[in-house]
Amino acid sequence: MAMTRPLVSLLKSRLALNPPEPAAAPDLVSAAVLAPLFFKEGEEAHLLFTQRTLTLKDHQGQISFPGGVRRPEDPDLLTTALRETREEIGLDPRVVELLGTLAPLATMTGYHITPFLGLIPHPYEFHPNPQEVERLLLLPLEGFFDPARWSSRAYHYQGRNTRVCDWRGDGELIWGATARILLNLLALLDQHPIPGDRHATCLD
Repeated sequence: MAMTRPLVSLLKSRLALNPPEPAAAPDLVSAAVLAPLFFKEGEEAHLLFTQRTLTLKDHQGQISFPGGVRRPEDPDLLTTALRETREEIGLDPRVVELLGTLAPLATMTGYHITPFLGLIPHPYEFHPNPQEVERLLLLPLEGFFDPARWSSRAYHYQGRNTRVCDWRGDGELIWGATARILLNLLALLDQHPIPGDRHATCLD
């Protein structure tokens, strides 16, 4: 699949079909992330990720999309995603073109995450917050299409057993909620690197 601008139109058309986001369960913390999409050198689609520092409360050291917990003053979850992204990497919300909302998901760690897909400019001068962000990763979207880079495994967390999905490439590991968000995004592009039955069992 050619990674050119028509990809944006395709994603917009398919994201428009998403149902309204369900309310978070009362025992879960509402959160939102931004999946920043950009075109490197005008052609190849990439996604931006952050690696979390080891000093954060949850998911230390993991690769994730920028985002965080909704504050009482946030009028909606999109505001949360854009505010947290600005705080983490210095991305001005005014330069983000919202493409749509991906399927929300709950995590075993107690969060209800709503992911937003947004088109951002490239190049851009990011300013990562050293207290939250260890480094930025700019990875080609097409690199997530390869089934050989995906796997699923058993995972034990606080006395509960589940399964997680992993993506490995160029020495990097993406797993848990971020991997699930990626798989939902890939499904919009008719890419299914993990068979449906195993994808459905990747619960965190």
